[in-house]
Amino acid sequence: MVSRTAALAAGLLALSVQSSRAEFSDGVLRIGVLNDQSGIYADMAGPGSVVAAQIAVDEFGGKIGNVPIEIVRGDHQNKSDIGLTMARKWLDTEGVDMIADIPNSSISLAIVNLVRDKNKVAVITTSNSNRLTGDACSPNHVHWTLDNYSLAKSTGSAVLKSGAKSWFFITADYAFGHDMEREAGEIVKKAGGAVIGAVRHPLNSSDFSSYLLQAQSSKADVIALANSGSDFTNSVKQATEFGIPQGGQRIAGLAMYLTDVKSLGLNSGKGIYLSEPFYWDLNDDTRAFAKKFGERHGGAMPTSFQAGVYSGVLHYLKAVAAVGGDTDGRAIVARMKELPTKDLAFGQGSVRVDGRKLHPMYLFRVKSPEQSKAPWDLYEKVGETAAAETFKPLDPACSLVGK
Repeated sequence: MVSRTAALAAGLLALSVQSSRAEFSDGVLRIGVLNDQSGIYADMAGPGSVVAAQIAVDEFGGKIGNVPIEIVRGDHQNKSDIGLTMARKWLDTEGVDMIADIPNSSISLAIVNLVRDKNKVAVITTSNSNRLTGDACSPNHVHWTLDNYSLAKSTGSAVLKSGAKSWFFITADYAFGHDMEREAGEIVKKAGGAVIGAVRHPLNSSDFSSYLLQAQSSKADVIALANSGSDFTNSVKQATEFGIPQGGQRIAGLAMYLTDVKSLGLNSGKGIYLSEPFYWDLNDDTRAFAKKFGERHGGAMPTSFQAGVYSGVLHYLKAVAAVGGDTDGRAIVARMKELPTKDLAFGQGSVRVDGRKLHPMYLFRVKSPEQSKAPWDLYEKVGETAAAETFKPLDPACSLVGK
């Protein structure tokens, strides 16, 4: 009788032989990490996402059969034309097989059309638009880390339960902000609350005084910030300078992340509720991934988006190995949906038919300076939403639903 160990070894050998003979476009599997390398989203994704992708490649062994795996990086500068031009060049002339990360919903929504036309793959880990699994879904991309619905549901529901019913939105004026305001507004109204006003600001603003004064004069219980990165931190800092939280109005960070809290400092951020699917100090596995990341990234702890890049790239590599090549993007994405997901950052999960990656969402509260015991000890966990309840139900607008 063949032992389980021998059978497993034989299976891995067969997979390796199959992969080494598989159809790879140019003898190299290339993954392009496309994001904001130096602007407002650089801390939450940026160079750290490249580090996270490389950790996934190294964990996988650096190659599939005899085919090496390479990571390339690109800076889209938060400009749709630059991002789309770079992605097109990667796919057409530079042998890139998969594009990962892609913060900025306007850019990610453009790139899903491109990879569908080229039959390549996008693993979108740092873009929040629910359209990616709605009317913009495709058989060539997956949406990994989180989305506006999951953020709005988790954070918004917690704030509403505390008795804060009237909301005023300060919103980034592009696809992400519009989508977040819409999703959160619907959740507020369904829970019996009211949206009494909204104002929109350009991306990468520095002066929020006029927007904050409008929100303050509205007398809303909650000033909801549907923005992110430095736009979010500048909003909170200036709100504190105006004495808005001290006056009793609550600030809700609908898209607040680890590096935002680090930038704000605990004196400004303490007590704010936020939702994320990953925190470096959740369990032994997340701490193990964070240790690997910190050793390569100056001691910084990974954000949810950087953890998403690691998780998404690792699962993509498993699917490529199972398919036996990198040339058929649709077949690879289909296999990503068939295979269960498992990694240090997110544990076990799955990918839904519409491309939505499923995992729990956690509700956190920012610690006070007195509670924090280390430089990155920033959150306390106060709640959890199961994977089946975290994300928006299947959207009939998605062409993949029902197929």
